[in-house]
Amino acid sequence: MLNNQQFLTQEESLAVEASLLTSEEKFLTRLTISCLRVLQLIAQDLDVSVDSLSSEQIIAWMEKDSKVRREQGIDKAILKW
Repeated sequence: MLNNQQFLTQEESLAVEASLLTSEEKFLTRLTISCLRVLQLIAQDLDVSVDSLSSEQIIAWMEKDSKVRREQGIDKAILKW
């Protein structure tokens, strides 16, 4: 799950686009699906369940990935944004 991670598939994006939601709701839905994928990735990396993740663990993981991006380049970071 860590390599070439796609947080929203084309099919999911098309399903959201076809929904009867407002533009703002569609954006929030895409963001929510993507966030779920990021949380699953963090949980997998930390070897814990998603529902046991704490905000402190999420922040520490994001800081660690951000440091890798700054020091080693975007290709070495897990998140590519």
